[in-house]
Amino acid sequence: MSQNDPRAAAEAAELADPVDPAAQGTPADPAEPANPTGSGDRAEASDDADAPTEQRRPTWRVLFSNPVTVISALVLLLVVLVALFGRWLIPYGINSTDVLNSLQGPSADHLFGTDDLGRDVFSRVIASTETSLQVALISVAFALGVGTAIGVTAGYVRGIVDTVLMRLVDVLFAFPVVLLALVIVAILGTGKWTTMLAVGVVYTPIFARVSRASTLSVSVEPYVQVSRTMGTGHLFILTRHVLPNIMAPLIVQTSVSLAFAILTEATLSFLGMGIQPPEPSWGRMIFDAQSWIGQAWWMAVFPGAAIFVTVLALNLFGDGLRDVMDPKQRSLMEARMK
Repeated sequence: MSQNDPRAAAEAAELADPVDPAAQGTPADPAEPANPTGSGDRAEASDDADAPTEQRRPTWRVLFSNPVTVISALVLLLVVLVALFGRWLIPYGINSTDVLNSLQGPSADHLFGTDDLGRDVFSRVIASTETSLQVALISVAFALGVGTAIGVTAGYVRGIVDTVLMRLVDVLFAFPVVLLALVIVAILGTGKWTTMLAVGVVYTPIFARVSRASTLSVSVEPYVQVSRTMGTGHLFILTRHVLPNIMAPLIVQTSVSLAFAILTEATLSFLGMGIQPPEPSWGRMIFDAQSWIGQAWWMAVFPGAAIFVTVLALNLFGDGLRDVMDPKQRSLMEARMK
């Protein structure tokens, strides 16, 4: 499994640069004769007041002007609702066995059939949604927090601090995602929290690179330099000027990393190094189904479809966010809305 290229997300850092208010004014033409009466100025002011001003459309309207983004958002909303309330709506217990009805195909009693132990596949797929989203959210939140702290520190302080921190990040970034996660799990042991930590660690370098690239761009802006000259504290500059202006690429990267985190957790569970029984997991369900794939296809197809739909929706929604935060793409989207 390959890591998402952070350089593409880092390009969105330019979106956060604030507009210099001084650059918006237009100097008066010195060759134009002065109007002592001021009537011309009043007439021009009246014309400007009558002219309609084009307002910038809200971000959410531009985002949801794309039908693909709307559909992906609705799918993600459904997945979240299933994760929150699914365990109270499932018809059977996730570990309730019925050997007499094992390997039964999809039917009215068992929508997704039963597995080799007679457990209801539909109930386990629904319950696994909570597990997969929980692992993805916590691990990506860890990667976002730690990676952003490293990247902002390196990009703002620079010098030897930047060199040391980014070389450590490069070492982690050199390992394939699954291989590094397997090493961490092998050292710390299997389990849900270990899986969260492993997935979080392997995606930390991506956020570190994205935040560093954005911080390098923002920290040389005039308003940051003026704050430094005035003796403003570094913490104030980071929290008021730097962090708000690097959030755009980080938000896009978060949506993409959530999809990859779900895939990574499923891969670890499929290899037997992730979520352990009796806790349900999409990857673990596919692992259990590999011996019965020819006889009971539903055991692997439905959890695999759940992974596919969730990851696809996250990627499509991330593409929509990226388009909205890109000035050129946003201009095209707003033009199509007229």
